[in-house]
Amino acid sequence: MPRPYPMEFRRDVVAVARRGEAPIKQIAHDFGIAESCLRNWLRDADVEDGNRPGVTASESVELREARRRIRLLEQENEVLRRAAAYLSQAQLPKGLYPLVSELAADGVPVAVTCRVLKLARQPYYRWLAAPVGARELKQAHLANALFDAHCDDPEFGHRLLADEAARAGLVACDRTVWRICSSNGWWSVFGKKRPRGGKKAGPPAHDDLVLRVFTADGPNRLWLWDITEHPTSEGKVYLCAIKDVFSNRIVGYSISDRMTSHIAVNALASAVQRRGDVAGCIVHGDRGSQFRSRKVLRELARHDLVGSMGQVASAGDNAAMESFFSLLQNNVLNRRRWTTRDELRLAIIVWIERTYHRRRRQARLGRLTPIEYETINTPQVALAA
Repeated sequence: MPRPYPMEFRRDVVAVARRGEAPIKQIAHDFGIAESCLRNWLRDADVEDGNRPGVTASESVELREARRRIRLLEQENEVLRRAAAYLSQAQLPKGLYPLVSELAADGVPVAVTCRVLKLARQPYYRWLAAPVGARELKQAHLANALFDAHCDDPEFGHRLLADEAARAGLVACDRTVWRICSSNGWWSVFGKKRPRGGKKAGPPAHDDLVLRVFTADGPNRLWLWDITEHPTSEGKVYLCAIKDVFSNRIVGYSISDRMTSHIAVNALASAVQRRGDVAGCIVHGDRGSQFRSRKVLRELARHDLVGSMGQVASAGDNAAMESFFSLLQNNVLNRRRWTTRDELRLAIIVWIERTYHRRRRQARLGRLTPIEYETINTPQVALAA
């Protein structure tokens, strides 16, 4: 390939040819260049001066720069897209170096990928020369020894497994052994079972003031409340009911399609509206999140009610309320399949107000219904209700 002519020489030859003192062929011969080369220089000069349509040299440089920049932006977008997909995987390697290798195989330069992901190239090339380091090999051998010891003795915890690994020549601290066992789920068979979902019951908002003594010497002295649910074709129906221990009467209830704190607040407001003066009454329930909410606590304080809560996962602490829900389950909820929420809602209300309150006689009340028992023992309450 011949060497290019200097730009100044080209401009001088073009200036001589434009004066027209000699033919193009003669001028090319005098300057020692080919006639076609001189004609190309004249054409380029006309384009640069605007006398002829075409792409100038500066525009050509800008076009090449624009194409280079577009190609670089496309590569950067590809890096970001692949990185988002890579990081969204459930099981992915510890670092991003495998992604850099995948992009390099697809034509994206390593320098571009490292610049976009803010990675240094020197550590990447060191990793590329030795993907598995000495530390990873040591951790893998330790994990194998721990797994063998766990299979031999499933009763061993992580400390005993560390001792077994040390006997095999792999010494590690207890914290490292615990991390490996925890990440792989190698638990002792005597270990405490993890709760599903990883959630624990929150702290009680009130102390247990009932202690499973479900008796009261008068109305509005002790109320019990709880929430139950039942499915329908439209979805679940939730019932929050409040029972007066004195007469076993349901003094307040609320039915909703969501089990939030509002259902407890509405049930409590209904009970207070029905019973009137209830200051000092103990309201006992379980440790559900609805009964520990701030809205319920404010509602209790607003009516001077005293809160009480049982222990976690102890149905006996609210057994009297559970017995009512058992009756409701057998007499209404489980009788047939319910199509709509409104249908089940009306059935629950009718059974509570008509059957349970006024027709179902209870041995604890002297074979009287809750309404009859309250009418005989507290006429003013019956009149208020």
